[in-house]
Amino acid sequence: MTPEQVEDAAARLFEAERSRRQIRLLSLDFPEATMEDAYRVQAALVRRKIAAGLKPKGWKIGLTSKAMQYALAIDTPDSGVLFDDMFFNDGATVPAGRFIQPRVEAEIAFVMKAPLKGPGVTIFDVLDATDYITPALEILDTRIERVNAETKKARTFFDTISDNAANAGIVIGGRPQRPEEADMRWIGAIVSRNAEVEETGLGAGVLNHPAMGVAWLADRLARYGLSIAAGEVVLSGSFVRPVEARPGDTIVADFGSSGTVSIHFASF
Repeated sequence: MTPEQVEDAAARLFEAERSRRQIRLLSLDFPEATMEDAYRVQAALVRRKIAAGLKPKGWKIGLTSKAMQYALAIDTPDSGVLFDDMFFNDGATVPAGRFIQPRVEAEIAFVMKAPLKGPGVTIFDVLDATDYITPALEILDTRIERVNAETKKARTFFDTISDNAANAGIVIGGRPQRPEEADMRWIGAIVSRNAEVEETGLGAGVLNHPAMGVAWLADRLARYGLSIAAGEVVLSGSFVRPVEARPGDTIVADFGSSGTVSIHFASF
C-alpha cells in the first residue's frame, strides 16, 4: 500500500468509529495488502486517535486461539492499542449507541510494574515484569462490516488488524493476584449473558499460557523499536469465543476463586 492509501484507510476507520457506521471491507479495496500493511494502517489510526486527545494505556492481544486463526486464515496472534476512553468500571453500564456490534470475551489482564522489551522475551521475563494479573472482559467492536452483502466475502486479517484488532473496551474486576501466586493455565471463566451460560474456557487456551501472549507481543513490538511500558495494561487474549452483547444484556464472567467481572449494555 502507498502512504496515501494507508492514510485513506485509517481515515475511513476513524470516521466509522466516530459516526458509529460500519464501512465496507478494506480487504476488497486493497486485496493485495499484507500483514505489515495492516499494522501500518493501524498505526496511522492510532496517530489520529492521539491527535484527537486520546491517551494510550496499554495493549490487547487477539487471535490466540486456533479456531479464530483458522477463521481468518492466519497463523499468528494480532495486537492493538488500548486507549483511556476504553476503560469501564466493573459492573458499569455501557451507554446505548456507544458501540456498533459489540461482543465480549473473557481474559486475563496483566498490569506491568517494569518495562518489557524484546526480542527474546521469555515467560519468566513476563512474570518478573508483571505487578499483578486480574480478571477482565474485553469489549470487541467492528468498524468494518463482518461480511460484505454484495460479494459475501468475510473480513480478513487485514480488516481486523487495521481496525485496531477490533478493540473497543476493557473491564477489569475480580481479585488481583501476584503472577507467582496463580496457575494461569488453570484459571477459568464461566461467561453468562443474562444469567444463561454462553461460554467456558481455561487460560491454557491462550498459547498454552497467557504470559506467552505477552511475550509474543513484546517480541513483535521490538521489530518496530517499541516496548511494553511499566504501568501499562495488557489483555493477554481470550480463552472463550466472543459473546454477542445486545441492548439490555448483562455479561458476567465468573473466574471462580479469582472473582467475577461484569458489564451491562443499556437498551436506551
